[in-house]
Amino acid sequence: VKFYTEEGNYDMVGNNTPVFFIRDVIKFPDFIHTQKRNPATNAKDPDMFWDFLSLTPESIHQVTILFSDRGTPKSYRHMNGYGGHTFKFWNAKGEYFWVKIHFKTVQGIQNYARQEATRLAGENPDIATDDLYQAIERGEYPAWDVQFQIMKPEQVNTYKFNPFDVTKVLPHADFPVIPVGRMVLNRNPQNYFAEVEQSAFCPGNFVPGIGPSPDKMLQGRIIFYHDAHRYRLGPNYHLIPVNSPKGVMANNYQRDGAMRVDDNGGGGPNYYPNSFQGPEPQPEMAEPALEFSGKAARQPYVHPNDDFVQAGTLYRKVMNDEAREHLIGNIVDHLGNAQKRIQLRQTALFYKADTEYGTRVAQGLKLDAKEVERLAKMSQEERAKATK
Repeated sequence: VKFYTEEGNYDMVGNNTPVFFIRDVIKFPDFIHTQKRNPATNAKDPDMFWDFLSLTPESIHQVTILFSDRGTPKSYRHMNGYGGHTFKFWNAKGEYFWVKIHFKTVQGIQNYARQEATRLAGENPDIATDDLYQAIERGEYPAWDVQFQIMKPEQVNTYKFNPFDVTKVLPHADFPVIPVGRMVLNRNPQNYFAEVEQSAFCPGNFVPGIGPSPDKMLQGRIIFYHDAHRYRLGPNYHLIPVNSPKGVMANNYQRDGAMRVDDNGGGGPNYYPNSFQGPEPQPEMAEPALEFSGKAARQPYVHPNDDFVQAGTLYRKVMNDEAREHLIGNIVDHLGNAQKRIQLRQTALFYKADTEYGTRVAQGLKLDAKEVERLAKMSQEERAKATK
């Protein structure tokens, strides 16, 4: 979502799931490779897909959501949106809070089962786009309620898990959602290329009062997206009308480059500091400082159960019998195309999340349940070595 505010553009670049596959940003390029095509066959490769996920246990929560029916929403109108990351919000007094952002569909959640989704993907791959466009044309404007979860700074160090871990949700029981507004889509693009194809969003496009958190995935995305847009749209993509602020001028020292279509800063200075009345920083807009203590180092995050708790809760307490049945069927249908050693490694992760969950996947794949249980009792390092 791009907010054209009086102080510039704010981009909320989220997803239709509240979590993500990884929390370590250095894994991001490798993760993306596994979602693409095999470098030799140029075909989708279940071995690549599941090999990476089974060696990345923090992915289990997102995998459980993705392979549920929520992974095949009936339309854009019938799915939620999530900021995913935790963001820093502060007020004029310099008080800051940590915030999760949710967009809850007013139309209600509706999903397809795997078989119907597969059929429709072949008959009309554009069905979701068609549905959204036609609904708006009919005047049935889709809407989403915007909700916040708010955490106070002093709660961070004492909470039961890292609130800046994008593979986890903040439980509503601990941090109830607060309604803040409603987003309504009330018109379609007049020209798809101009308003959609050329649009560029970046999680680093903030306005005063909103900023990033220590979430490492968020910090990486702040860099990745600008870099991708420069490659796709050019160095001056921010001047394309759909990406430009409305009613406010962006004051900076960026000059020149391909497709520079404004006055390029005229004859003003193109460096800072200067004594020729160029733009100056506004100290009053600076974000409140964070306090840190301890040591900084790159090291593996090791905890025997931390990555599996929320996936298990989702399976046991949130899903009903039908949802669990569909989840197991979807996983078996896809994971069954991977090598057996990878099936065993991944199924052991499901078992660690919930014993019934792992057992049912093992049964569907015709795996030895005792072997799955044995692997589940190992550390991740031991499990990886045992399934090479």
